[in-house]
This record gives sequence, structure tokens and C-alpha cells, in this order.
Amino acid sequence: MHPHSPDENPAPQQAGSHSVDPRKLRADDLRYLLAVSRTGRLVTAADALGVDHTTVSRRIAALEKSLGLRLIERGTEGWTLTDIGRAVSEDARVIEEAIDRVVDTVAGQDSPSLHGTVRVSAPDGFGTVFATPALVRVRRRHPRLQAELITATRQLALRPSGFDLALVIGVPASSHLVTEHLTDYTLGLYASDDYLTRYGPPETVAELREHPLIFYIESMLQVGDLDIERHLPGMTPAFSSTNVFAQLEATQQGAGIGVLPAFLARRTRLRRLLADEIDVRLPITLAVRREAVTHPAVRVLWTALRREVAERADELLPE
Repeated sequence: MHPHSPDENPAPQQAGSHSVDPRKLRADDLRYLLAVSRTGRLVTAADALGVDHTTVSRRIAALEKSLGLRLIERGTEGWTLTDIGRAVSEDARVIEEAIDRVVDTVAGQDSPSLHGTVRVSAPDGFGTVFATPALVRVRRRHPRLQAELITATRQLALRPSGFDLALVIGVPASSHLVTEHLTDYTLGLYASDDYLTRYGPPETVAELREHPLIFYIESMLQVGDLDIERHLPGMTPAFSSTNVFAQLEATQQGAGIGVLPAFLARRTRLRRLLADEIDVRLPITLAVRREAVTHPAVRVLWTALRREVAERADELLPE
């Protein structure tokens, strides 16, 4: 069911000078808007609320009709909030937080526990090795919190949706995000003992051209900071994958020399090559959608991620 049929909601996109009768607003409808703001998907929002997606669509449409404004719109990666939708969602968080406090009071808990779902987007390698332990740590303290991790090495959309918190390589540019530099990490050249025994190690950067390189698929890579031409000009990977763990496995199997994060390679028996000449350092940025900044689960996870990278800095930037 589409929440914006012309007959149902002909309202303009932006807020105007018209008045709204608060008696016609249903506070519970605001919770449906909050759920969509976090997930970007009607079905996922419905699962979190324990209803079907048509109910979510209908309740948001009713809220838009009451306000006379469009609050969500379809984007390339799901539903995203309009500017006024984000403002309404932010104001509505106090309703959800009040409900959570009531639940904790009835349950007799001394300290409030987190509820609902928090969704994190991260590159596959960093997400697995660093975001996952942080999420597990938070879940131990808040067992009623549902944690979701989406792994993809890609840029964030101009109007981001579908996550509460994202970890990205580089620095995203979007007015819809609050960002913080979380850490830097190192990539280097690595090869297996078997490969080095058969073909010998390159002694110079120029000799790398005689060896097959393992890295990302250039034509499918959307992260400019990982552009191989920027770090190894004139070289084209002989084995490529969109998944860093496939690159790691190919390097361990002796398919060539891998350009790999040090935090992954250190867990293997791979040998670092030309460390003085090739030492790529890239930033990891923590990005939060503005409407999710005050969400308690996001703030707790933000702190957990800072702690995770601080305690394991030697893995990210080895000597």
C-alpha cells in the first residue's frame, strides 16, 4: 500500500503557516514515523512494532493528513524522511522514551534498559572485526535491544536511510548526517609463504607490476579513498572482489599479493611486503542521521565503538 496516493494526501512537501488541531493528532502514529525513520523500510518498521506493513503505511498517511504535510518520501534505498519529517520525528522521540520508562518502572528495574532496534551499516571487514564486538558488548548490558549489522563497502546516499549509525571509509558529505572521525587504519601489501617461495618477493614498488594484485573490483567500487590508482598508480588487480574476506582468502591461497587491512592480515600467517614504501592510511568516519543522534541506543553504541577502537589501536595502526 502506497502511503501517498493523490486522493489521500495532496499536502505540500514543506511546512507552511497553516495551523494544526492537536486534538486530531494520535500520539501513537508518531511511533510509526520513528520506526520508519530508523529503518527506511515499511516491512522492517512493521516487524519492530509487531504489526503488518500496511498498518505502518496507513498510520503514517493518517499522521500526514492530520498535519497537512508530507513526512516521508521514497528514495533509491527505501523510504526517507522529508526535512519536516525529520523535525517531527525528533520531537516525537520523547513519547517513545516515556513509554520505555513506563515499561522499566512496571518491571521494577533500577536502571533503564534499552529497547527496540538499532541498525548499523559498516564495511565488511571493519564491521565484522570492530563493530560486532561493540554491538555484543552493548547487547550484554541491554538484552532487550535488537542489534542489526549491515555490511557493505559503499558510499552513503545523499539522503541516507536504512540505518541509525554508519561506519564509512573516508568522510561523507551530507547535511543530513552528524559525523565524527573515529579512527584511521592501515592497508599494506601481503602475501603467503607459498606464493613467496614460488615467485619471490618484490624488492621494489616497480617490481610489483610483475605480480598479480588482489583488491576491490574497480568498476563496482564507490569509495574514492579505496581507488587503487590513488595508491598504486598504473596497476590493475588480477583478482578482484567486492568482499574483503574473499580478497583475504585469495591471498592466503597464493593467488597473488593482496592489498589488505592490517587488522585482518595480522590474524593470519601472511607476510607484509614493502612496508616502508606502501603504507596506506585511511579514515573511518562514524556517521549518524540527525534524527537518530538523541536515540539512547545510538548514543550507547557510539560510546562502545569509541572504546573498541581505543583499546585496539595497535591492530588498526601497527608499528
